[in-house]
Amino acid sequence: MNKISKSESEWREQLSDTQFQVCRLKGTERPFTGAYYRNSTPGVYHCICCDAALFDTDTQFDAGCGWPSYYQPVRPEVVEEHEDFSHGMHRTEVTCSQCDAHLGHVFPDGPPPTGLRYCINSVCLRLEPRDG
Repeated sequence: MNKISKSESEWREQLSDTQFQVCRLKGTERPFTGAYYRNSTPGVYHCICCDAALFDTDTQFDAGCGWPSYYQPVRPEVVEEHEDFSHGMHRTEVTCSQCDAHLGHVFPDGPPPTGLRYCINSVCLRLEPRDG
């Protein structure tokens, strides 16, 4: 997989202000406000920056945290994990492997089968509904 690299001005041209703030500057949308927080349409979520397939709605669950949550990505290699010490906390940041977009964080308090909770900002995603 080839990494996508764009200048800040190219990302600003492609993304909305909110998308740029979250995906490129590692911001966070307010909890319980994202478009996909309570999504019931089956499909696959793609990265808003590069269109890589990231999460399937079959792995989405309501964690009660205010952001869409998934117990695994569509394939392990589509996301990367990085230590994050911002805001006085130690967390694990999740980024898109293809374009390095900040997506959210992963926590070890999810449901089986993985025990993981990928807590992802809706603004970083685009849902491609499943046919049928």
